Amino acid sequence: MQQSNLYIVIFSTVLTIVLGGLLALAAVALRPEQKKQEDMFRKKSILSSVMTVEKGSDILQIYGDKIKSYVVDYDGNEVKELEGKPIVAENVPINKEFKKSPEERLYPVFEMTDGSGGVEAYILPIYGNGLWDKIYGYLALDKDCNTIKGVVFDHIGETPGLGARITEKEFQARFKGKTINNDNGQVIGVTVLKGESTNPTDPHQVDGLSGATITAKGVESMILSYMEHYQGFLRKVKSSDLSYVNQ
Repeated sequence: MQQSNLYIVIFSTVLTIVLGGLLALAAVALRPEQKKQEDMFRKKSILSSVMTVEKGSDILQIYGDKIKSYVVDYDGNEVKELEGKPIVAENVPINKEFKKSPEERLYPVFEMTDGSGGVEAYILPIYGNGLWDKIYGYLALDKDCNTIKGVVFDHIGETPGLGARITEKEFQARFKGKTINNDNGQVIGVTVLKGESTNPTDPHQVDGLSGATITAKGVESMILSYMEHYQGFLRKVKSSDLSYVNQ
């Protein structure tokens, strides 16, 4: 028997509501596990900027033993609360902070410690623009606040085999040992050259990515801008004017 148009409309509406409700319940139920995985990935990335994280490693244990975190403002002053609520460095949304002016942003800092209270590296989140979408990662500075100890890059939508190569360890390894300041202490970052296989010895240059110049330049710009934005903090580190560090 042919169904009336009204029946079809009512049936479709009820089915849409029921399925929508089920999907909403599933999303709510899965959210805690999703957040747990996001937190695990974030902590693994932070650790990976300065060390090799072996498969099967207890990331949470290593992170808890090795990493101390806090948040600073543009001038390098610690920020403990915002609107009366405590601020946790791991929960600061770098993508949302990126939309603010540099002077208004919150800047997370992750210290890699040596187990006895000494600092081995300052790990700083970075964020910027690639060719198709946002790129981001972590840059670890040695305790001299100048030498790059390691980097981790990731992306949202770069081209596989081209811009997406910023996630490869071979490309990231090129930055290790490079410096962000010139001899006068001015922040100049690291220039990503056009093309590959030049093996530059200049402490402020690395080989680029063939066929992905725009993404490579995005990495260069991202590093320079965030190292400039963290200068207030880094100056305080170098002048030992940080009452909240190593406490």
